[in-house]
Amino acid sequence: MSLLKKSVVLLLCVGVAFSCVEAKKEPSRTSERKPNIIYILADDLGYGEIGVFRQDKIETPNIDALAKNGMVFTQHYTSAPVCAPARYMFLTGKHSGHAFIRGNHEWGDRGDVWDYKAMAKDSTLEGQHPMPENTKTLAQGLQEAGYKTGLVGKWGLGAPHTKSIPNEMGFDFFYGYNCQRQAHTYYPLHLYKNRNRVHLANDTIAPNTPFPEGADPMDDSSYSDFTLADYAPDLMFRELTDFVADNKKNPFFLYWATPIPHVALQAPQRWVDYYVDKFGPEEPYLSGGSNRYFSHKNPHAAYAAMISYLDENIGKLVQQLKDEGIYENTLIVFTSDNGPSYAGGADPEFFDSAQPFVGKYGKGKGFVYEGGIRVPTFFTWPEKINPNSESDLISSHYDMLATFYDIADMSIPKDTDGISLLSTLLSQGNQPEHEFLYWEFPEYGGQVAIRKGDWKIVRQHLKDDEQPTLELYNLAIDPTEQENVADQHPNILAEAAVIFENQHTKSEVERFEIPLLEQGLLSEK
Repeated sequence: MSLLKKSVVLLLCVGVAFSCVEAKKEPSRTSERKPNIIYILADDLGYGEIGVFRQDKIETPNIDALAKNGMVFTQHYTSAPVCAPARYMFLTGKHSGHAFIRGNHEWGDRGDVWDYKAMAKDSTLEGQHPMPENTKTLAQGLQEAGYKTGLVGKWGLGAPHTKSIPNEMGFDFFYGYNCQRQAHTYYPLHLYKNRNRVHLANDTIAPNTPFPEGADPMDDSSYSDFTLADYAPDLMFRELTDFVADNKKNPFFLYWATPIPHVALQAPQRWVDYYVDKFGPEEPYLSGGSNRYFSHKNPHAAYAAMISYLDENIGKLVQQLKDEGIYENTLIVFTSDNGPSYAGGADPEFFDSAQPFVGKYGKGKGFVYEGGIRVPTFFTWPEKINPNSESDLISSHYDMLATFYDIADMSIPKDTDGISLLSTLLSQGNQPEHEFLYWEFPEYGGQVAIRKGDWKIVRQHLKDDEQPTLELYNLAIDPTEQENVADQHPNILAEAAVIFENQHTKSEVERFEIPLLEQGLLSEK
């Protein structure tokens, strides 16, 4: 019987020799309807970039209030340190040793897929390498359980004219970016509504457009090309609130894959002005050469503005749920797809974005160290999850399929790599735990990692010309992974070698292969 359907258990009084004891009441539903599920996935938001995770420069009062009304997870991880594979593993419940998508793959054999103007003319150049047609996503499972399913934001897991688009992969409704390269500007030429382009009133300003030659960096007008008419996050939020309103009478699953705060630095001016007043003058970020994305006169203010704008909209969404009378029966999950970026004017050192971990290049986004894969996460579900609660359960994005199926009273697939977190969320005990978490990532030189208890095994440079590393850290005493103790614990390394051998399956995509894994050489120094 589902945990959600258990009734309050009473120990009966039998004779005078026994006292009457009432067991702790388990949370019960306020209605017979299955709960709504909203999964908010921020993009490149570091572990320390919201107030409840100790950020002191960027203001996130609505996110913090939502977190305090629920349970904060302090040891929750993404499935991968970059966009596409993290999203794939969330949707499929697979870790990267079993996943089809294990890295970003722009499917470049179609032509010049990085040419923004060419993509505008030819939709067959948009999107990323598609998932197989027989992929089963958690959205499809929730559809089978009677949920209306919606995705608003960034897809990044297929391309137009393939079967690997949201409406073919379990989503009744989609609005946003099909292609993650298009999401490198917040003022795109078009978004998608379900299967069709929606053209916007924006000029053709391609990502990575350099700062105008000879322009004055201190003159606001020099940046006019980088702020256009239709701000994609505004349009997406409008569609999101419509989806909630349209489905308030039936259970729904809403996947809000917001592109914020992924660069480029583009934010509502009112929020930029707020942080200019707060931070004071700063050095402009000027695009061109090795400086990618777009220029901004006040890069710190713009980055903070993006996150506070997202926070503002989360507050509006929560208020809408309350106004519609469905807040109490809605589980809200907030997390990020990976650690903080270092590119495009983002400054993880200024904001201490991965605190207490390291967020700069080499340790943040794109890398399997804690700054790249541990993400800020909390779950809120009024009257079910205890407010102001916290869990140090070691968990991952690939646990969401099992968790959401459990909440929807569905059978959990045996082939998932995840576990249901529902017992922890409801404070019921008997929570299954991972023996280990597993990562293999074929990019940034080729990397693998295992989290097993307090131990973290990392191997870098498995595909480039540098000598492969063999690293072991005790996160209980060395959370920033500074002291490599691999030479001191050969037994832990031997256990890790067995896990690598057992959990790795040969990738179906050549680009994602890591030859040393295929050859079984990870037990060697």
